Amino acid sequence: MASNSSLLQCYVLVLACLLSSRSSQALMGHIRDKAWHIVEVKSLLPSSVCSSPKEKGFNRLTIIHRHGPCTPQPTNKKITDAQILRKDQDRVDSMHHYVKSAKKATIGGSLSVSLPAQHGSSYGTGNYVVKIGMGTPRKDFSVVFDTGSDLSWIQCKPCKGCHNQRDPLFDPTLSSTYSNVSCSSTYCTQLEKSSCSNGQCQYEVKYLDKSQTDGVFAQDTLTLSPTDKLPNFMFGCGTSNSGFSDRDMTDGLIGLGRDRVSLISQATSNYGAMFSYCLPSISSYTGYLSIGTNSEPQASFTSMVQKTDSPSFYYINLTALKVGGMLLNISSTVFSGGTVIDSGTVITRLPPTAYVKLRDAFQQYMKMYPKAPSLEILDTCYDFSQYPRVKLPTISLVFSGGTNLDVDFSGILYVSQQSQACLAFAGNSGDSDIGIIGNTQQKTVNVVYDIANQKIGFSYGGCK
Repeated sequence: MASNSSLLQCYVLVLACLLSSRSSQALMGHIRDKAWHIVEVKSLLPSSVCSSPKEKGFNRLTIIHRHGPCTPQPTNKKITDAQILRKDQDRVDSMHHYVKSAKKATIGGSLSVSLPAQHGSSYGTGNYVVKIGMGTPRKDFSVVFDTGSDLSWIQCKPCKGCHNQRDPLFDPTLSSTYSNVSCSSTYCTQLEKSSCSNGQCQYEVKYLDKSQTDGVFAQDTLTLSPTDKLPNFMFGCGTSNSGFSDRDMTDGLIGLGRDRVSLISQATSNYGAMFSYCLPSISSYTGYLSIGTNSEPQASFTSMVQKTDSPSFYYINLTALKVGGMLLNISSTVFSGGTVIDSGTVITRLPPTAYVKLRDAFQQYMKMYPKAPSLEILDTCYDFSQYPRVKLPTISLVFSGGTNLDVDFSGILYVSQQSQACLAFAGNSGDSDIGIIGNTQQKTVNVVYDIANQKIGFSYGGCK
């Protein structure tokens, strides 16, 4: 009898713990099991108040959403969701164009060593920015961080046609550590679009949306934190910029691609060939970008894939999709066009064959909710205006080696407003186009780029 009583007490204790855990999740607006997320709809909508950033650690920069309340000196020129999605399609078109052009050049045997930034992933779509310091004394700048670009640049004095930005333009004459990169430097000669003027290396970056930046290829001290500086960091000092919208308001771009001129390549000897980031669940929260070997949380890894025709992109091998915990019936050959993980693309792009399977499965789980009009590239939308809480099927991306990227509930839908919440995936034009894992699906995931060991990992727990 005593034994039965003890078993009953243990059962009650375990049940209480489980209920406590679920209550805790419910207070945060979310309950999850293998098949479903139960979500408070208001938790998908950003607040008008910025959540205070966590204390930064080793080489750790705070990530903010450029269109959210955490942005310093916000602009009155608000960008619409339709504009964001159109710019996102510009970026995807740009990446597809670059890869196709590179493949043709490789087949023809005429591909030179070049930087993908010269072909131009669309600058305007970058949703996330970090603050860096440049020069001596340090001047702070808010820049888009982009794993799809290599060449970093900021707007500099004197500038012709510069777009509006929140911070004063960088004045190289006021920095005691500034210098120009010589035309004979191998870094200069490897820029696809470069020229020489008075012994100074000139760079040019053209984007598919007709915007471009030109100026001097220079070097100066880059400050990542009050105690961490990277001397002789090479970047573009943009003195002739055109075609950028005043809504951009950022000061430039920091490139995290794989080429030798990217921030990560230049910082390897100081911090190791590794970085990680966590993107916030909504635009009123903050995330982090961490540079160096101390940035690795516990993660499940999949191998990077080497592509000689586009070596600066981060390719990984997507093999399957899950909805509601169940594998979809998709041949792995559908994904043979390759898949890039990218911080600058907003919406994940899949081969159309795979996307249709994902969309159809998602719609089956969502039959209880009324449909809403489509939003640009997003064709599966729902009206939650009468639903304070909704059930969403879990979605996972499966990679070689069995590694899963379990999409957070905040990354399943793109919520324009409560009456228009759309499945945040889209299909490419053809199965041969590269797939792209966008930043919406990476929300709250600690994404680890271990370049030294050629692998990318995912861990969970939010942007702590």
